[in-house]
Amino acid sequence: MKTAKFQVPSINCNHCVHTIETELSEMDGVKSVAADAVKKEVVVQFDAPATEESLEQLLAEINYPVKK
Repeated sequence: MKTAKFQVPSINCNHCVHTIETELSEMDGVKSVAADAVKKEVVVQFDAPATEESLEQLLAEINYPVKK
């Protein structure tokens, strides 16, 4: 299992946290998602077919782009 940590500056509230956790959890291969509005980060544990790139792409699609 792989773990990815993303900095997501647009997380502002618990609604943002809920949206991110719900959307990413539905992706095939994702085992757990923990979004944090204070740290403005998302930690995802996943296996194939999910990839860091596909997770980043989904975050961008739901209006929570990753800070590079």
